[in-house]
Amino acid sequence: MSAGQIAALIAAGAFVLLVLFLAIALIKLGRTLDEATIAIRKAHENTDPLLHGANDTITHVNTQLERVDGITANAQAVSGNVAALSSVFTATLGGPLVKTAALSYGISKAVRARRKGKVADGKHSRRRGRKSNR
Repeated sequence: MSAGQIAALIAAGAFVLLVLFLAIALIKLGRTLDEATIAIRKAHENTDPLLHGANDTITHVNTQLERVDGITANAQAVSGNVAALSSVFTATLGGPLVKTAALSYGISKAVRARRKGKVADGKHSRRRGRKSNR
């Protein structure tokens, strides 16, 4: 055997080892891809019920929101009616009540002043121009 043949045998052996290492790496990579495919398939199978449940939940929430919208609209109508009733009450009874209160206050003050005898300078006299004889 010559030196060239020995070198060729060594190169062939190195090439066989390289092919073996690459084959092992490719087999491991293939197994990893198979496991990843299985994991993705399981995740996909498990997400379908989850998505259906989420869809049902969203439908239920939308139904409840429609009910809340109705309640809010009714509350808004009630508050508008209360505001209108308040303005009607103020317009119809507010002015006369203030006048009646002022009149009753004035009358009670005049009656108290008369009872205490605080008639001075012609104030609270029975007739104008005459002074009280008290």
